[in-house]
Formats: sequence, structure tokens, C-alpha cells
Amino acid sequence: MPNIGLPELLIIVVIALVFFGPGKLPELGSAMGKAIRGFKKSMSDPDNKTAKDPEKTGKP
Repeated sequence: MPNIGLPELLIIVVIALVFFGPGKLPELGSAMGKAIRGFKKSMSDPDNKTAKDPEKTGKP
């Protein structure tokens, strides 16, 4: 996995500011945080309702 340091993070933030503007960054961060939390929850939830396994979903 690549080692990302402070200079690289600053470059990423500057590019994000140029593309999205300072007004959209909080919304973008919030949406990304919700997506990551949902992904982690679905990975750790043993009773996942969206599983493809028919035994878990109750569908034939």
C-alpha cells in the first residue's frame, strides 16, 4: 500500500478545492463518511439482509 504523507495530502486537498469549491467539500465529506460507515456495517453484520444467499434472505 502506498505511503501517503503530508505533502501528498495537501496536494489532494488543493485539487479537491479547485474541482468542488469550498462550499461543496463538507457535503462531499459527509456523503463519503456515510458510505464508508454503511460499507463497514454491512461487512460486519452477520445477519445481512442484502446477501445473495437464499437461506439468509428467505427467498427461494
